Amino acid sequence: MEDPIEKAVRRAIAAMHEKLGEQLTVDDMARAAMFSKFHFTRVFQRATGVTPGRFLSALRLQRAKHLLVSTSLSVADISMRVGYNSVGTFSSRFTRSVGMPPTTYRRLAGFAPQIATDPDYRMGHSHNARVQGRAWAPESHVDSPVFLGLFPDRIPEGQPVRCTVLSRPGAYQLDGVPPGNWFLLAQSVNGELDADTVADDGDQTVCVATVGPLHMRGDGVVHADLDLQPVRAMDPPVLLALLDQRKFALARVAEERMGAVSSIGAAVTAGRSAA
Repeated sequence: MEDPIEKAVRRAIAAMHEKLGEQLTVDDMARAAMFSKFHFTRVFQRATGVTPGRFLSALRLQRAKHLLVSTSLSVADISMRVGYNSVGTFSSRFTRSVGMPPTTYRRLAGFAPQIATDPDYRMGHSHNARVQGRAWAPESHVDSPVFLGLFPDRIPEGQPVRCTVLSRPGAYQLDGVPPGNWFLLAQSVNGELDADTVADDGDQTVCVATVGPLHMRGDGVVHADLDLQPVRAMDPPVLLALLDQRKFALARVAEERMGAVSSIGAAVTAGRSAA
């Protein structure tokens, strides 16, 4: 039987999806959840890790990402459809969260050519801490790439302080992690999912995981394993534009094959030299 708190939070999130273009208040969301305003805010944050307002804002940008790559609507029209009265405010917020302007996101079909770390936390001699562990995933994702990034909060947006992409679930290590409290977020996409697709609750195509906050101090080592599971309605959207994981996987396979050929060639050369 579904937990009553979780059921209430799902009702509120459903109301958010239905009214993304409207001026939805916390009172409106609380009524949908059938809770008082103050009790609703507490239980919503406990269930999702973020406030109702932050979750709603993330859903609006997620819908904007979908509309940019799936329709020919102008940026101005899209901004209005997702609840922004000012296209300038929308563009600024989109750029800050997704990592590129709306027009660039559309031109690149929703994928980032690369993922840059936050320039305020460049690798330096004073950043000697590291996070390491293992990313686990369901059987359907055992051969799918995994993105891992450290962010200031539970919504993956903006530039991560450190990140990596694994060719498949397994061991990882993030070096040079600056002091602070960070959330480690992971996402794996399997199959023919496009960057603009909004996964349904329980969709086996997208798996996510979050660990944190991780308290990084000095040059210590923090161990954190992640268990990726199918995305749920209550998981905050991934706003950061990620790499095309299918292309990444193909490129990684090509590199591995080239490496194997090079190794064979080197072994043959060494054998001839020895002869």
